[in-house]
Formats: sequence, structure tokens, C-alpha cells
Amino acid sequence: MINVLTLITNPNEPGLDDGLVSEVAAVLDRLGAHPGEPEWLDPEIACDLPFEGVAPEDARAAAREALQGWPVDVIAQKVDGRRKKLLIADMDSTIVIGETLDDLAAFTGLKERVQRITERAMNGEVGFRDALIERVGLLAGLPADTLDRAMALVELTPGATTLVRTMRANGAFTALVSGGFTFFTARVRETVGFHLDKGNVLEIADGRLTGRVIEPIVNKDTKLEMLRTLAEQRGIPLGETAAVGDGANDLPMLQAAGLGLAYHAKPVVMSGARHRVEHGDLTALLYAQGYRREDFVDGSNGGDQSSG
Repeated sequence: MINVLTLITNPNEPGLDDGLVSEVAAVLDRLGAHPGEPEWLDPEIACDLPFEGVAPEDARAAAREALQGWPVDVIAQKVDGRRKKLLIADMDSTIVIGETLDDLAAFTGLKERVQRITERAMNGEVGFRDALIERVGLLAGLPADTLDRAMALVELTPGATTLVRTMRANGAFTALVSGGFTFFTARVRETVGFHLDKGNVLEIADGRLTGRVIEPIVNKDTKLEMLRTLAEQRGIPLGETAAVGDGANDLPMLQAAGLGLAYHAKPVVMSGARHRVEHGDLTALLYAQGYRREDFVDGSNGGDQSSG
């Protein structure tokens, strides 16, 4: 079999069973996909269905239609090159829960105002650069030690540490690339285990935020370029790369990566990315690569509970 379709549920709410897998296999059979025997990667959570005879995108569409109303994510791809050698990950609302800039704005009393701008930017309704400059401008005068207070509120997304450490243990290079700020990305990188991080730099003078971002600004083009550059430096074909994110500024890198996955993403990203996870946690990226539960490398620092 040259293709594989993976069914994935939320590990905290396992609901995948033989009956549901058989229903999807029957759908593939009617499509002419000639499904093989199912292979469980994790009982009740993730299962592979090998197939051939139809394109992965057609199998994926048919399976999604059959599973409407069920909390099951569907990934369909070629078997060859399934295990990725490079991971590029967004930070806010991907590796960490929520938006760190919004959390920082809470200390100014302007969180709701900043959240509205963030939401529009992540939906692609306004340019990311302009939205970032506007939001950071609202932080002018904030004491620099507020960054530590905001960091204490940051929580990792379930599965973040397991995803990164499992891929690293299997030889992959991992990078955290964010439109957020290096104060946060550096700490999240260390906690989760990424090889490197890249983010925007807040200007600080006399112990306070000036309300300005130091150029150049990390945006969608930067993320795409990081994917291409890191792959080229390591001699990795783009087809053997993975990327994960949720916002409009992530979409170009998601579309360029071999496994570009929109994670609990905004509508414009969900519709523009080939692969998406709406129900599972970040370990869905491991199941999508064919890792079994016994292959996972969990964090030795207490897992994925908190980075603060």
C-alpha cells in the first residue's frame, strides 16, 4: 500500500473503536481505495488504514464526510517519507495555550482591546505587521518585570513536550518560530526542548517597554523562510518536513511543509491547509507520522502541564 489514512481522537476522550474504523474502511472500499487491514497505533485513540488506488486528498475528503459529527481527525498521505526530519512550530495558541501578547496586555487593563486586534490578525482580516505594531504600542510604559509575571501564566498545550522530545529522540531538528516575543520563546524552547527559537524583540529602555518592536519583524514570510532555510541547511527535502500552527501568518509554511497541520486553527487556516487537527492534542502530529504510543518520549520535567 502506498498511502495511509490515520484516524485520531483526543487522548483524554478516546472514542475510536473497531466499528467506526470498519465504517471508514467501507467508505474507502466504495471509493475504490482498496483499504488494507487496520493497524492500531494507540487503542481507542489512533488507527492507520493503508490504501491505494485513489489520491490521499480524495480519501481524506470521503472519510471526513463519513465522520461528520464524530470527534475524529483524519490525516491522509503517502507512506513514503511519512516520518519527518524537521519540525517548525508556531508558539501562541499552538505550543502554548492562548496568546502571550494578550496575557501581557492584561497588566495594562487593555486585554480585551488587544485580543480583538489579535483575533483579526490571526483570521487574516488585517496585516500581521500592522496589528503587531498597534498592539505593542498599547504596552508603552509597562514595567519590564511584567514580562516575568506574564510568563508565570503561560501553560503548555497538551502533547507539546511529547511531540518535540519524541521527534528529537528520532533524529528530527525542531524549531519554535513565533510572531510573539523572544522573552517567551526562549523560555518555552528550554522547557519543551526545541533546538532553537526565533521571535520578535520588544524594545526596553529604563526598565520599561517603549511600545516598539525592534526590526526586523517575524511574520509569515519569516516563518516560511525558516522552514526552507533549515531544510536546505540540513539537506532535508520539504516533503520530509512538518509544520504546525493556527493563524493566518502560519499558513504559507503549513502549505509548503510535507506535513503542514492546522492545529485548532482559525477558519481561513483550516480551509487553506491540507491537514488539520480539530479534536486531538499535539500528539496527533506523532500519530500522523506513524509513531505508536509506546514510541512516545514524555517530558522528564513533569510533562506538559506548565511552562511557568
